Amino acid sequence: MLKNTTTSYGWVAIIIHWVMALSIFGLFGLGLYMVELTYYDAWYKGSLDLHKSLGILVLLTFIARLAWRMINVNPDSADVNATKFETKSAHWIHIALYILMATLFVTGFLISTADGRAIAVFEIFSVPALPFSVDNQEDIAGEIHEILAWSLVILAGVHGLAALKHHFINKNQTLVRMLKVSEDK
Repeated sequence: MLKNTTTSYGWVAIIIHWVMALSIFGLFGLGLYMVELTYYDAWYKGSLDLHKSLGILVLLTFIARLAWRMINVNPDSADVNATKFETKSAHWIHIALYILMATLFVTGFLISTADGRAIAVFEIFSVPALPFSVDNQEDIAGEIHEILAWSLVILAGVHGLAALKHHFINKNQTLVRMLKVSEDK
């Protein structure tokens, strides 16, 4: 089953979800590593180029995810006993995750193109810079990017803990639905 149903996520949604989750945590780890490097470290430029290229690929995956979400049904909650607070919290956390991802892409782009150069994505294609920049664009966007990255990882951790709570405490199918496709149609 490729598409979502009212009771289950399809393979496309599941794969996109986990590819993005792993990519975001990988980019976060690479980002932490990168900021400790000095200009003279052997992997300074390579880590920056890799981070930028992967960031653009995750952006493309994010766009595909939004498009897929718009043309598919969203499964109903697997927790029929959820409180109104839990339901509203889950909704707003998902919105916050999407907003954080979108603004991370924007700030990453602003950092990477502050000098007016395009972003080369694995030397396959380039994303052009804006024809203008502002004073200290790289530093301002960099500070915001760091705050957003930490916020995203913390909120994704909360999201993961909530899924584990649903699985182990509430004993419902919330987590299982994002791990495998249900056999029911």
